[in-house]
Amino acid sequence: MVYLSYRNLLIAFITLTMMLILISLAIGHYSISISQVINILFIYLNQNTNQIPILDQQVIWQVRIPLILLAFLSGAGLALCGVVLQGVFYNPLVDPHVIGVNSGAAFGGTLAIILNFSTFGLIVLAFLFGLLTLILIFSFIHSIKQNSLLMLVLIGLILSGFFSALVSLMQYLADTEEKLPNIVFWLLGSFATATWNKLILLAIPIILASYLLTTLSWRINILSLGDNEAKNLGISTPFSRWLILLLCTLIISIQVAVSGCIGWIGLIIPHAARLIVGANHQRLLPITFWLGGCFMIIVDDIARLISSAEVPIGIITALLGAPCFVLLLRQQILKKS
Repeated sequence: MVYLSYRNLLIAFITLTMMLILISLAIGHYSISISQVINILFIYLNQNTNQIPILDQQVIWQVRIPLILLAFLSGAGLALCGVVLQGVFYNPLVDPHVIGVNSGAAFGGTLAIILNFSTFGLIVLAFLFGLLTLILIFSFIHSIKQNSLLMLVLIGLILSGFFSALVSLMQYLADTEEKLPNIVFWLLGSFATATWNKLILLAIPIILASYLLTTLSWRINILSLGDNEAKNLGISTPFSRWLILLLCTLIISIQVAVSGCIGWIGLIIPHAARLIVGANHQRLLPITFWLGGCFMIIVDDIARLISSAEVPIGIITALLGAPCFVLLLRQQILKKS
């Protein structure tokens, strides 16, 4: 078996991502050849632009590029949050749902659909309720003066259950002809409505927050050792933990706001990346980011190809995630034994 250095491994993942994007641009119900995709991408260098159909150009630039980049950033952001939260909570079974931000953002989006808000209003309300969840956790912990990890998880799970109940109530009260199908489809996750505006809205916070989390990877290494070890090494545990949670909340809430609730990515991708590069978060975070993005591009390709109407992303990730997680657990157990 050939073992790559970390630098070569990172280059390999970036190259794989570029290849997946190129292939994904070509496939779909309206098929375009790879050579035609390359001609369209470099259209301003092409002398014979009149030979490229306008429809092909519109499909690539207006539909598939924003859709595929949106899928990549969503997968990369969720996977990154998953590995960070697993490190901070030193629990490999933690995923972005544990702090309740997903459920809060889901309630905000559901409420926006019930109130007939525009797409922009839905994104804003989902994002605000995601942030509100973290503020509620912080306020409650501050009021009872119990800043322990266990208390943080418990309050996160309580708020997650509370907002999930509110989402169920909204679905029960929704109009079954129009609003209920819209709510269900949005909650299951989809990139079908991707636009350049949505892409920009998602890209800026995810790239900034991901960069900051990567610079904090050495702190996550120390936090993953436990509170006592972190204090002995001079790390302010509450400040570091809340700063990391705030950055994760930013990524999760904006992802849910733009493309709905998508599960499993934040749970299985960190385990796969850990098998490749080990538990050092300084290497683990970048690999997880690129691996999560690649996985989501493949999932989106499957969702677009298996049916004439796009299958919700959340269904595909659940169908792929459950067996993948079992295989990863088996691999980890065999590796330890």
